[in-house]
Amino acid sequence: MPAASSSASRREADHHAVLVIGAGAAGIAVASSLLARDRSLDIALVDPADVHYYQPGWTMVGGGIFKAASTARTMASTIPAGVRWIKAAVSSFDPEAQRVILTDGRRMSYQQLIVCPGLKLDWSAVEGLEETLGRNGVTSNYRYDLAPYTWELVQNLREGRALFTQPPMPIKCAGAPQKAMYLSCDHWLSNGRIGPVRARFFNAGAVLFGVADYVPALMEYVDRYAIELNYVHRLVAVDGPNQRATFIRTLPDGTAETVVEPFDMLHVVPPQVAPEVIRNSPLADTGGWLDVDPSTLRHRTFANIHGLGDVLNTGNAKTAAAARKQAPVVANNVLAALGRLSKVMAYDGYGSCPLTVARGKIVLAEFTYGGKLAPSFPAWLLDGRKATRLAWWLKARVLPPLYWRGMLKGREWLAKPVQEARS
Repeated sequence: MPAASSSASRREADHHAVLVIGAGAAGIAVASSLLARDRSLDIALVDPADVHYYQPGWTMVGGGIFKAASTARTMASTIPAGVRWIKAAVSSFDPEAQRVILTDGRRMSYQQLIVCPGLKLDWSAVEGLEETLGRNGVTSNYRYDLAPYTWELVQNLREGRALFTQPPMPIKCAGAPQKAMYLSCDHWLSNGRIGPVRARFFNAGAVLFGVADYVPALMEYVDRYAIELNYVHRLVAVDGPNQRATFIRTLPDGTAETVVEPFDMLHVVPPQVAPEVIRNSPLADTGGWLDVDPSTLRHRTFANIHGLGDVLNTGNAKTAAAARKQAPVVANNVLAALGRLSKVMAYDGYGSCPLTVARGKIVLAEFTYGGKLAPSFPAWLLDGRKATRLAWWLKARVLPPLYWRGMLKGREWLAKPVQEARS
C-alpha cells in the first residue's frame, strides 16, 4: 500500500462518531445505551484496564456475604459487541481540535466525546496510609484486594477499638463508610462481642447522612450497636505499626485540634478527587471536576462533549444507580447532537444508596437533586425510610444481575429517560 494511502487509512481508523473515555459502569452502560438506539453508530471506548469490577459488591465482600471473585469480570467480556475497544489511557484533551491524545502518542478524533473516567481514590492524601494498607489491622472496602481483609479482621476481632472513617465529600457512594461499620457490628453483636469491641465512626462531615429522612432509621442501628459518632473529624495520618490514627477536628469556633486515636481495626475511606487528566484539562471546573450542565449532562463550554458517572461536578450522589439513570440521558442527547434524535432529555439527579444496616436488612435511600425523595416502589411495598428485608433481597439478589445483564447491556429497566430538558 502506498505511504499516502496508509496514512489516510490510519487517520480514518483513529476517528469515530462517538468516543467514550472510561469503561467502568458509566462507560459500558452509555455505550450499550447508544447501540440500543442505533446499532449503526461508530463508537470507540478508551480504557487501559483488563478487569471490570462491580464495585457496589465490595461492601458485601467486606461483610462476608459475597466472594470477591463474583465482583470481577474481564474487561473484554463487558465491552459491547460493535464497539471498538482502545486499550490505552488518555494523557490530555484538546477539545478545540476535537481530539484526545493517548499516553502512547496516538491522537483520537471525534464528532461527539463522552467523558466518564470515574474518580481517583487519593490514598496518598493520608500520611502513612499506603504503607500499612492490608496490614496492622488497616483495611478498606474501597479496594478489591482489601475487602476480604476487612472480613478477616471482623471475624478475628474479639475485643478492642474498631474505627471507621469517612472523608470530606464528594466521595463515591457516601453510604459505603457506614455500610462497612454496620455489617461489622452486626457480626460482633451476633457473636456477643459488642461491648468488648467498641465501634467508633469518625466522619469529616457534620451529619450522619445527607438526606435527613433516612437518619432516624440509621440511628436505630447506631444505638443498637452502641456506636460512638464523631463528626468533623478528618483522618490525616495513620501509624500502622503502632496502631494510631490521627485526625484533625474542626471546633465550633472554626479552629482545629489534632486528635490521636488508638485502634485494633481501622476501616479507611480515602479522600477522593477527579482524575489528574481531567483536573489539568480545559474540561474541568475550578474544583477539578468535569463541568457539565446538571440536567442535560452536556459540557458547559464544549457542546459536543457530554459526561456521566463519578467525574461530574453535579450535586447527585456518586453511585452506580446514578450512572444507570445518566447513561440513557447521555445516549439520547448525544444522538440528538448528531441529528439522529429530536428531543433532548433531562437527568433529575437520581441516586440510590442501599444502606446495609445488618445482614438481612437495608435502608434503601433514593433521592434526586436537593435530597428530594424518589422511591422506586410504593411505600406499602417498600418504605425506604425503614430497614427492610425486601430491600436486602434487592441488593443481594436483584442488583448484581441487573448490573451485569441489564445496565451493562443497554437494558434500561426503570431507567428510560422520560423528562425533556427545558430549553
